[in-house]
Amino acid sequence: MSRRLTRRWSFLLATTFIFAGGLAVCWHAQGQVLNQDQEIFVRDLPSLTAHSQDPSDILLASLETVFHDRDVCCGKNSALRDNVLAADAKSLQNIAEKLEGRHLLNDGRPIKVTAEYVTSDAINAGHLITMMLNQQAALMEWNSRLYVVRGVVYRWMESGDPTNGSRAKITVIHKLLLWETRFSDSRRKVIFDRTTDDLNKVQGLLFLQAALQ
Repeated sequence: MSRRLTRRWSFLLATTFIFAGGLAVCWHAQGQVLNQDQEIFVRDLPSLTAHSQDPSDILLASLETVFHDRDVCCGKNSALRDNVLAADAKSLQNIAEKLEGRHLLNDGRPIKVTAEYVTSDAINAGHLITMMLNQQAALMEWNSRLYVVRGVVYRWMESGDPTNGSRAKITVIHKLLLWETRFSDSRRKVIFDRTTDDLNKVQGLLFLQAALQ
């Protein structure tokens, strides 16, 4: 089964992380520049476009972008293609359940896919930034459309009351930098801006990793 972060887990995380619109986190920030936007991108992602507007084709192109390895997904003889085609392309949770676990590459080598589905109420800025720093793109369902999360824009800020020693530095994510694989033109690049867009319209995120066993 895929790992799903629930409201209970989100509440437990709140003892460590500070949320601002769901996208802020308290980190050790020594030496960081305050109040200045910084960007993290997943480098060298393939710029793929879906063969059609069919949800399955959009999912195939998006997953191939995230995995960045056609032997894993989603070439004709890739390890995950059949599982992807069997998944509900409109449900990140179902996609996670179909892909999680052990699979075989075309040459017989086994791989293990880790799928982490995160509901919108449990999106954690620290985890998201860490994944971007580790050069791991993600899938995002927003307004019932599928996107590839390829980067974030964030800012270090101070929070709390210095008079009682509670002052801390937090990282606030301002934007999620997305690709919509339905398009190859200027419509391809999409930005989720937490100051103007509604986080409640984000159905969830899906983090996927594949490794040889």
